Amino acid sequence: MLRAFALAFGQLGDRRVLAILGKSVAITLAVFALLGWLGWLALGWALADYSAEGLETLRAFLAAVLTVLAGWLLFRLVALAVLQLFGDEVVRAVEARYYPQAAAAARPLGWREELRVGLRSLLRALGYNLLALPVALLLLATAIGPALLFAAVNAVLLGRELGEMVALRHRDAIGNAPLPGFASRTALGAVVVGLMMVPFVNLLAPVLGAAAATHLVHRGRTA
Repeated sequence: MLRAFALAFGQLGDRRVLAILGKSVAITLAVFALLGWLGWLALGWALADYSAEGLETLRAFLAAVLTVLAGWLLFRLVALAVLQLFGDEVVRAVEARYYPQAAAAARPLGWREELRVGLRSLLRALGYNLLALPVALLLLATAIGPALLFAAVNAVLLGRELGEMVALRHRDAIGNAPLPGFASRTALGAVVVGLMMVPFVNLLAPVLGAAAATHLVHRGRTA
């Protein structure tokens, strides 16, 4: 796991990875800028009947606070959406550099299979989080319990998502894919979830996760 992330960090200077990173960061920031603008408009509508000195300053402050809160609450969802857009590009860049034979033999998914995998991932995410919700409610008294629970749930989900993204490119003739074991991919997901909690580093987390998953899958195949 440490080796996989070390290689992932080491490839951040790769021209292809930098281009993907630039696009993913730009889209992520654009999403939250849009949320901030919508918050500004909503506050303007809510405060339309009031007039007071400093109201525009208060409006700007509240819009900024709402944007930060939305970023904290929704960042994982936005990051996963960005991962769906650019994850395959990251995998191809890593394979081209480190695993050229595997890259040449890869079998990319068609749009029907991509749609099926995407829907399955969405349903899995909804199902796991709904199952965790009653337990999270019971843990509210512990303050940190719900956050730890959902971090664990998302580690499992994200590890599976990242592993499948790479492994399905290398499925055999009867559809078997070299998915990493549960412990390995959950550890991968946990590291990425942890990175998503660190300001600024969280912008790199989807790309680093996809790159590390590529190394994890291929080193597992070799072993």
